[in-house]
Amino acid sequence: MTSAPPATEEAAAGRPVAPGGWLGWVTSTDHKRIGLLTIGTSLVLFVLVGTLALIMRAQLARPQQELVGVDTYNQLFTIHGSGMIYMVFTPVAIGMGVYLVPLQIGAPGIAMPRLTLLGYWLYAFGAIVMLAGFATPNGAHPDGWFSYPPMADSVHSPGIGSDLWIVGVFLAGTGTIVMGWAVLWTVLRKRTHGMTMLRLPVFSWSMIATCLMVIGAFPALLAALVVLAVGRADPSLFDSNVWNIGYQHLFWFYGHPVVYVMFFPFLAAVAEVLAVFSGRRFFGYRGTVLSLLVFAALSMSVWGHHMFATGQAANDYYSLTSILLLVPAGVEYFGMLGTIVGGRLRLRPPMLFALAFIPQFLIGGLTGIMVGTPVIDYHVTDSYFVVAHLHYVLFAGSAFGLFAGVYFWFPKVTGVMLSDRGGRLHFWLLVVGTNLTFLPMFALGYEGMPRRVWTYAAFDGFGLLNLLSSIGAAFLAAAMVVFIVNVLWTLRQRGHGRAAPAADDPWGAHTLEWATTSPPPRYNFTPEHPVPPVTSFAPLLDLRQRRQKEATGNGSRP
Repeated sequence: MTSAPPATEEAAAGRPVAPGGWLGWVTSTDHKRIGLLTIGTSLVLFVLVGTLALIMRAQLARPQQELVGVDTYNQLFTIHGSGMIYMVFTPVAIGMGVYLVPLQIGAPGIAMPRLTLLGYWLYAFGAIVMLAGFATPNGAHPDGWFSYPPMADSVHSPGIGSDLWIVGVFLAGTGTIVMGWAVLWTVLRKRTHGMTMLRLPVFSWSMIATCLMVIGAFPALLAALVVLAVGRADPSLFDSNVWNIGYQHLFWFYGHPVVYVMFFPFLAAVAEVLAVFSGRRFFGYRGTVLSLLVFAALSMSVWGHHMFATGQAANDYYSLTSILLLVPAGVEYFGMLGTIVGGRLRLRPPMLFALAFIPQFLIGGLTGIMVGTPVIDYHVTDSYFVVAHLHYVLFAGSAFGLFAGVYFWFPKVTGVMLSDRGGRLHFWLLVVGTNLTFLPMFALGYEGMPRRVWTYAAFDGFGLLNLLSSIGAAFLAAAMVVFIVNVLWTLRQRGHGRAAPAADDPWGAHTLEWATTSPPPRYNFTPEHPVPPVTSFAPLLDLRQRRQKEATGNGSRP
């Protein structure tokens, strides 16, 4: 009498069987589940803190409105900015690395899986703690995502909401460091046979640079939060300007590299998409790899350009290092352009988002050089020009790269395709909404509208531009509704067995994650789907070209 086959891959391999259901998800050491938990949590928070921005834009749509009071507005402003940076774009970038890097390097899992899971839970609990400030008597923290002392001390910002903000950001930052270290160690120690460092995909190289910045710069944020916590316990600490300026140095030593933490993985997602949908190998691979490492190193030297207006920064030095960033950035942009020039472009949703990323992030990058120049920064500092620059970096740039990656890797993660029609509608609403929201802010800043204000007078002349910006925010909300509906409808159809399954490699991609099943099995590769030979940074493209040559050599048409 034969026995029944093992119910799971773990049982077949003699490994302990993981629990099922929600408990299996929250305790899993499978890097794919940890990555999806991180990405999913980030996207839920993206919707929540994005909603806060809609309330702010409604308040600013017309002069002298009072939809929310000044105290509430300051809380919305702080949690929106803090949420997007600490709880959305940074964790989603690391989460993509947790999911994709082991697959791209041919590894069966991530290094230190239990520590990686701990990193996720530190991040998730930190987000809950930060948002819990809204439930306290004085409300959430009101002093911005940077929280400069002495305004953020217990005298000027009393209440437990500010303390919860410190604890929440500290936990999330610690979790990010833990997950970043695990991804970096995975690349260094678990690459498959033949996967040399210069055969790593562009995305995996971007995660190396990202994790180096996380490990090098994020401890400065934790130190700054400790200084702020001590100062809230003893406000006399901030009577000395040494501690006030010292806090800013610590904070911005973290605060500028984090911009590239929220940029590199999405830039690399765009690079992967451009190569695949152009039908070409990525152009300038070695130059791009070198530029990522140079960019990461330079990112640790430019923090002082955020402090020109304090009079406590070496203007010439920080201006020079800021302008030097143009060199590696230019290499990366020319790599992307060189990839698509002469290619056979397929304008599917991932490619649309990838193409839009290039000019839109360029606006954010070039205006960053402007505010890194003292003579310009003195004029636009703390104005809406800086708000526009920041959002062209984090939304017009990183969000478009994120969505390019989501549409690209969704069939690998779920086994089904998102709707092309829904993806195109999402794309056009996002393009219109992004530029209608943030372009007017450049003019508002140039004309003198200060950032972090909850209202303005009619005679200031800011009304029309603010109204346009608020209309643009409505387009952004509509774009996100379309995206959410597309995802939920597709997953519902899959759950009912009505969604057509996606092929293991529906795009004709280049990297190893597409060599396994969709979705991948517990340990990524199986005897039926082994790791193919690695001969370059595009092993699947090499394999197809080799088979094509063999077919041609046998007298068949390629």
